[in-house]
Amino acid sequence: MIKVLVAGLVGTVAGVVAMIVVIVLAGTTTSGASPEGLGPLPLSTASLSSGPASTPTSTPPPSSGGSTGGSTSGAAGNADNGKTVFTGSTGGCGSCHTLAAAGTSGTVGPDLDNLSGDAQKAGEPLDAFIKSSIVDPGAYVPTGYTDGVMPTDFGTKLSASDIDDLVAFISASQK
Repeated sequence: MIKVLVAGLVGTVAGVVAMIVVIVLAGTTTSGASPEGLGPLPLSTASLSSGPASTPTSTPPPSSGGSTGGSTSGAAGNADNGKTVFTGSTGGCGSCHTLAAAGTSGTVGPDLDNLSGDAQKAGEPLDAFIKSSIVDPGAYVPTGYTDGVMPTDFGTKLSASDIDDLVAFISASQK
């Protein structure tokens, strides 16, 4: 009986250790997760391409946290919360970027007041360009700027809803 209990205990400990190793190697974090869980699963399978296939099959899940104002852009996020993320300590985007709508005048990174030209050069729709610039800043580096200056971990430091909110805010601020 003792042998069975010891074998069960060793198996459980080994399973927990293996799970922790997989989580660490995958770089998964729980930052940004709410105490209620990870929220609703997205039901839309919409793509950002043009044409009939890009019509969403459902409405996007509501944004979590922040203020309750809506976005004036086509982005699914909450533009008011996006401004809070942009100017706050979580994102801190304004310390490096100029954006009139946020009242920021950073000069380390590109001026974000007119991104449509860069989005065209990158061959992406504006909202997709803004999102990829946040989560993968090396994918397109504007002329005059150096790759590697903008942190590459905003995709893991910020929640998915905060990124959507940032996209909505920056997109809505475009001329």
